[in-house]
This record gives sequence, C-alpha cells and structure tokens, in this order.
Amino acid sequence: MKKKVALFLGAVILGVLIWYFFLKPHDYVVRFDSRALPGTINQTLKFWEKRLDRAELLQQSDLSNLQFRIPFNDSIHLYHWKLESLNNSFTKVKAYVIDNDHSFINRLTIPFSETDFEKRTKKTVREFAKVLEEHLQSFKVRVTGKTVTTSKYCACFPLKGTQLQKAGGMMEYYGVLSGLMVENKVELDGRPLVVITDWNMETDSISYNFCFPVIKTDSLPQRSGLIYRELEKKPVVRAVYNGNYITSDRAWYALIDYAEKNNIPIEKKPLEIFHTNPNLGGNELEWKAEVFMPIKE
Repeated sequence: MKKKVALFLGAVILGVLIWYFFLKPHDYVVRFDSRALPGTINQTLKFWEKRLDRAELLQQSDLSNLQFRIPFNDSIHLYHWKLESLNNSFTKVKAYVIDNDHSFINRLTIPFSETDFEKRTKKTVREFAKVLEEHLQSFKVRVTGKTVTTSKYCACFPLKGTQLQKAGGMMEYYGVLSGLMVENKVELDGRPLVVITDWNMETDSISYNFCFPVIKTDSLPQRSGLIYRELEKKPVVRAVYNGNYITSDRAWYALIDYAEKNNIPIEKKPLEIFHTNPNLGGNELEWKAEVFMPIKE
C-alpha cells in the first residue's frame, strides 16, 4: 500500500514538473486591477508599445487578448496581455511573460530568488500601469442612456485611417470645409461631426465622414471629394466625452460596455458631435463631444 501511494505521489510530482518546465505557456505572470474598460486598456497598450524601442504587436485575437514582442538587451520577451472585465466596472490586467531563450533557467530559479527577469517584468508592467493611470486622468466619459438624434443634411469628406489618425484627418479637412462654406455663404445647421461608416476593431482601422451640417439648398458648392448626405433621425445610446479628441474613441468602448450590460443591440458605427474648437486651445478636460451609438431597429 505504501509503495502504491509513493508511486502515485511520484507520478503526480513528475507530472507537475513536466507541466511547469515544459508545458506551462509562460515563465511569469503579473496582475493588477484598473478602473479602465478593456477597450481603453487595449488602445493604451498599443500607444505605449509604440514608445518602446523595437517592440512589436504580434497578434490581437480579440479586444482583451494581445501579444507583444519586447526586446531587452540580449533577450526577447513575449508578453501576452489578458484583460478580464470585473463586475464592479474594473478590469483585471494580466501579463503572461516568457523569455524563450532562457525559459528553463527562469522557471528553475524564480521559486527560490527574485531574478533579473522577474524584476524586469515587474518594472515593465508597473511602467505600463503608470502610463494607463496618467491617461485615465486626461479624459472623462459619462454615458447618459438612450435618446434619439435629429436628422441633419451634411457636407462631408469621406476619409480612412486608424482610430488614432481620426483627429488628424479632421484637422486637415476642417479648414477646407470651413473655407468652402464661408466662401459660398453656406448656412450651417450645427456643429462639426464625424460619422463612422466602418470600424475594424481588430486592426483599429476606420472609414468615416467628417461633416458640417448645412441648410439644404439648390446652390451648395461642389468640389472633388466632397459629398452630401442625409443623417436620419435614429434611436441611439448617448455619452458625453471630455478630453482631447484624439482619444474620443474611449467613449465608443464605454457605450459598447453600457449596451452589453443593458442588453441593448447596437451598430458599432458611432457618431460624434464636437462642441469645442481645438484650435482655441484651453483645458482639454473642458473640450466636449457628444458620442452616439446607433441602436439596431
């Protein structure tokens, strides 16, 4: 009987050792909680990665799973970030890290001492957590619930780019649109707006119209690239965003989160109406945009 127990325990220990040294997909994991939504953390991770020397996004299987390659001296560390939404509007951030060239020695030494690999991993995750917290101080989003938009007739330029490039496209064409409207004495019917016509959440690429609402007449100006379109009255979920318009997409993720938690079927084609002219400067937290997500009918 004792021999059987010893053999069983030996098999269990051997199995654990085989899993730990050869099958476990990471060498080390670091966790922290954030009051940010997974979409905001996803975008901040990508922004932070671009600031690191020779770092590279390898894969994004979905909004909450990203893999990066980050070189450190003579080593290359693979970071698998997993974002888990918690019930209290917080997100648990997990960084699973492996150094393929030194994986065995890392796993052998980590249980007995704080290795350089462990210190580097903790420091890297702390640095990202700090960047994320600083970013959270730079904007505010408040979801107000369901409403209905008003219909508008708009002069628009269709544009393409990434979510991060959207504000640049707006700045480039703001002068073009405003000059065209002033030159032709076109009567405006509202504030500048953006309509997202396509959003690839895996690549962060968007197609969008940057528009000025106008009073429809038979003598509206024409030029290459300019289109006119009717924005129909629609049921939507609304949010108010305060902050730099470069990151107004943080409101998109807040609206998606709100819709999912309240079982509201939506189309992921947000509409943004901008109440502040960024060219005037000022405190960015006082910049205001209304952001709407259409409800499926």
